[in-house]
Amino acid sequence: MDRHTLGELQTAIMRILWARGRASVAEVHEALRADRRLAPTTVATMLRKMEDKGVLRHVTEGRAFLYLPTVSEVQVRRSMVAALVERLFAGDARELVAHLVSEREIEPQELDALRRRFGRGRKPERS
Repeated sequence: MDRHTLGELQTAIMRILWARGRASVAEVHEALRADRRLAPTTVATMLRKMEDKGVLRHVTEGRAFLYLPTVSEVQVRRSMVAALVERLFAGDARELVAHLVSEREIEPQELDALRRRFGRGRKPERS
């Protein structure tokens, strides 16, 4: 499996590209502007670095480069979670789940949704 590990800014950029399909430096900069104070040159540099990393590519349209993702959000999520499980939980995904459950209150409807997702059906209701 390819490892696609992204930092916070790279993930924010990829989310823009996944949503739009493709975008110029100016469009990415504008989309990030509300949350981050970045110079357009910083965005352009990050896009080039991400292209070198292989997670996006560009096409030329007129005088502008348009950047397109080369990996899906699912691929990145799978890769980053696998790396997290390996690094923090010695490869044991059950330990990750146990950690998540112990760190956060889970509502009964959320547990029901998880049971259905994993094919175990609903827990019988108590009378």
